[in-house]
Amino acid sequence: MRIALIQLEYADGESVVDRTSRVVELVRAQAGHDLVVLPELWSAGGFDYRAWPERTQTVDGPVVAAVAQAAREIGAVVHAGSIAEAPVDEPGPEGRGLWNTSVLLDPAGERVARYRKVHRFGFGNGEPRLMEAGEDVVVLDLPAPADGLRAGLSTCYDLRFPELYRAQVDQGAELFVIPAAWPAARVEAWRLLLRARAIEDQCFVLGCNTAGTHARTQMGGRSAVIDPRGEVLAEAGTGQEVLSVEIDPALVADFREQFPVLADRRLPPAKR
Repeated sequence: MRIALIQLEYADGESVVDRTSRVVELVRAQAGHDLVVLPELWSAGGFDYRAWPERTQTVDGPVVAAVAQAAREIGAVVHAGSIAEAPVDEPGPEGRGLWNTSVLLDPAGERVARYRKVHRFGFGNGEPRLMEAGEDVVVLDLPAPADGLRAGLSTCYDLRFPELYRAQVDQGAELFVIPAAWPAARVEAWRLLLRARAIEDQCFVLGCNTAGTHARTQMGGRSAVIDPRGEVLAEAGTGQEVLSVEIDPALVADFREQFPVLADRRLPPAKR
């Protein structure tokens, strides 16, 4: 399976229309890949909280539609990153009506999965104040030509919560797809946690981060592809870059058979 991670660099001042056009061209340039992944909130601005209300989209809106057209043109499965989703007539349980939502598209440009970020970053501000929390664990068999692995979807801050990935493994996940807007100030945690999730769950991990500086926040880059043994197959630098990596889907089952650590999982009874 040939994978491309697009580590997008952007700054303040670029319109959503212009950025979308630029991203579409980057996706089109990945013809020949089976799976293409974009970062978190690239259209809304990962840390540009104040701009989110004016940059909201639906999952059928112009940003996803433009990426879907590019997916059709290159015949690839495309993870469109995430959008600031404001559905029509869906206020949400907290009345915010806004989610950090990622969308997975098949080679026909059809949406095959939607994941709403479960863990909101901001310690009471930012995402917790403005956005709803997702409630669903999303795992699916990837469509052709990226078939061969069962994928779990998550986003950025989710990476700090290993129980989400255990839940995905319990649903058969063999690959974790993680778009992010992870800042440079904590990029070493990003690098470590990507490997940790791969090692403890014996899964491939695709971490697609953001580059550049926006809303006075320098992004960390260092997108990476990690194999089920925890080996880094490829890692980006800190600027805009596309990682192109070939992975062998059979490695997951082979390594889990050679080193069956997941079969030894157990929890002691809770003490009363």
